[in-house]
Amino acid sequence: MANPLRSEVVRLYKNLLYLGREYPKGADYFRDRLRAAFTKNKSVQDPEQIKALIARGEFVARELEALYYLRKYRAMKKRYYED
Repeated sequence: MANPLRSEVVRLYKNLLYLGREYPKGADYFRDRLRAAFTKNKSVQDPEQIKALIARGEFVARELEALYYLRKYRAMKKRYYED
């Protein structure tokens, strides 16, 4: 029987992989770290623990989005305002 949380984990992985394209250290670095993190937790079977790991992954996704918005904001500010 397949785990009902599998689709949510796959969705999270794909979302993080998409967000990692613009990572400051490079997409390859991010992809390797992401793959290692998911592989490390591959054997987790407890649904509560899986939900906690999904919540942590969603937190990382929000932090990445904030990082990108901040970088874009700083670029715009630098372009239009003199410090």
